[in-house]
Order: sequence, then structure tokens, then C-alpha cells
Amino acid sequence: MNECLQTIADYGLRSIGIGERLLPRTDFTLCQQFVLIGSGLIWNLYFVILSLAFGFVLANGLALAKASRNPWLRRPADGFIFVFRGSPLFIQFFLAYSALVLLPREGVQLLGLTLPTGWLTRAWAGALIVLTLNTAAYSAEIFHGALRNVPKGDLEAADAYGLTGWKRFRRIVWPTMMRLAWPAYTNEAIFLFHATTLVFFSAFPAIQQMGDSLYYASYFADKTFNPFVAYPIVAGYFILLTLCLIGLFGVVNRRLNRHLPGAAKRLRYRPNLFR
Repeated sequence: MNECLQTIADYGLRSIGIGERLLPRTDFTLCQQFVLIGSGLIWNLYFVILSLAFGFVLANGLALAKASRNPWLRRPADGFIFVFRGSPLFIQFFLAYSALVLLPREGVQLLGLTLPTGWLTRAWAGALIVLTLNTAAYSAEIFHGALRNVPKGDLEAADAYGLTGWKRFRRIVWPTMMRLAWPAYTNEAIFLFHATTLVFFSAFPAIQQMGDSLYYASYFADKTFNPFVAYPIVAGYFILLTLCLIGLFGVVNRRLNRHLPGAAKRLRYRPNLFR
């Protein structure tokens, strides 16, 4: 027990550069594998939390642009959504890295200032950008579909109360759009969380062995020649965190539907087998 507690102290935050720098080489214990793989999950959570936050804001803007009658707004939004939904995420990682690595190492000159670009090729930045743009495209399509299905009765009621413009959108259209889109958006969030494992296979490097959960699982599988311990640990962690994600989104869903009959019903997880 004391040995496992010492392992947690040594390796619990190793993935972010805190604790023991050298990885264990031989005589791997089950505790070491659980702790190091759990440490790597910090990066998976980093990717999913930030990409969901930034992607949510961008997706709302894209959904409104796609629904706009102005072709200067609608067509770029349509093109962005089509490109990122029509190409594999794995290819997007490689194309983004190949493009970012071509930037001058000394930085880009802009208005007399030198803007550094080297950080864009790191996983914490470059991979985050790709995940944000990808989830924004999928989420925008979800939100656009919900926006088109806002009940006309709600809009007529807003008109009857004299609500127009931004006030009408903020108080009537946007809440209804979120309520309709939230179950599908929950599936997108779960898919994005699972997609963070692709960062390990992308060209974006993990600096000083500070990798994600799959990085450490691959390390143990290579050293022990036994993939049936490390990878099931990763799967177990992801299952537990997926349940937490479903619970969190379920709370938001109940909040959005609190005024409707049967609002206490739980949000059911219905995974998309084909995306």
C-alpha cells in the first residue's frame, strides 16, 4: 500500500512535468500502470474541455452564419462545415502539422512585431486547434438543424410579446435551439473525448515524454509485450469518464428542459454507430 502511495506521489502528475522524470524500466507493477496512464488522462481532459469550450462558441457562430440569407456569411460557413465533416480527423491532424511546421522558425513578422510560431507545432496547441475546428463543424451542423426546427409557435409568441433582434434570439430562439440540439451534442462531446486518443498517433510530438493516456499504455505494452493489461486500463478510464460526461450533460439537459412535462427524465446515451 505504501509503495503504491509513493508511486502516486512520484508519477501522478508526471504527464504535466511534475514528479519523477524517469519512467520505470523493469518490474512494472499494476499500480505504476494505473497511475501513469491516469496521469496521461490529464492531457485527454485538457483537449476535450478546451476544444469543447472553444468549439461550442465557434459552432454557434457557424450555425447562425449557415442559416443567414447573406451568401457572404452562408457560403464560407457551408464550406468550412463541409471540409471538416467530409475529411477524416486523422488526416486533418497530419495536414495541420505539415502546414504549421512550414512556418518560419524565427516567427512571422506582423506590424513590426515578431510573432513566435514554434509553439503551434506542439501537441498542446496544434492538436487542440484541430480538435476545436473539427468539433465546431459537427456541432454547427447539429445546432443549425435545431435552429431550423425551433417551433413557429415560440417565434409567434415572441413576436406577440414584442421581442425582436438580439433579445428575441437570447430569450427564445437560442434556449430552444440548445434544448433541441443537446442530446445530439452530447454524443458529439463523447465522440470528441474518445477522439483525443488520436493525438498520440498524429504527427504532433509529446514534449519530454509528457504524453496522454495512450502514450503510457503504449509504453507499457511495448516493454511488457502484453497489451492486455495497459490498454484495458485505458478503456476502463475512458468508460468511467464517459459516464461522468453523460451525467454532466444530463444535468444541463434537465436544466434546459426544466419547464417541460417529464423534465426529470434522464438523458439517455444513444451512441452514433455511424458518423
